[in-house]
Amino acid sequence: MSHVHANHADSPAHRGRVLERLLEEAGVVSGAELDAFLDRLPGASSNGARIVARAWCDDGFRRRLLDDAGAAIAELGLPGGLGPTVVIRAVENTDSVHNVIVCTLCSCYPLALLGPSPSWYKSDAYRARVVRDPRGVLAEFEFFPPEDVTINVWDSNSETRYIVIPRRPEGTESVSEPELAALVTRRGLIGTAAV
Repeated sequence: MSHVHANHADSPAHRGRVLERLLEEAGVVSGAELDAFLDRLPGASSNGARIVARAWCDDGFRRRLLDDAGAAIAELGLPGGLGPTVVIRAVENTDSVHNVIVCTLCSCYPLALLGPSPSWYKSDAYRARVVRDPRGVLAEFEFFPPEDVTINVWDSNSETRYIVIPRRPEGTESVSEPELAALVTRRGLIGTAAV
């Protein structure tokens, strides 16, 4: 069976990365400027944010999401599958575990759920280092999980993509689901920040 990989030369993701690289090389825009622009786009990671907010508000949905993310996501009318050969898995941050996602091979990423991938996610430095030194990489993002928290790094590939369910912020018990969704960031969905 042949798998179409996100890095395939004809894929929109590959063409987008080539365009981004050319714009950066020409000095038109930096990776950081492009990331800041994408973070400001309405709905840039709204699907993932909606999923997380529902998981925070509905424990049954959260359990279904962790058990079969594709089916749970489909309950919200969102694309739960990312193609016939790609599975989405949800991993949950807790008091004792923090999850981070990466694709060490090429930058596989659930675009439909998390919005456009940040330039740093595609960088060789992030992809190589986060698996070897996740605490060091998280510190560069100014995020410092306590030393007693286990950090799991999940490696996406052409068959499996991940979404991180961040810990719900304290003091948000009376906050509505849409307001909670507004708190969720793309970095939180990748695991390089808390919400």
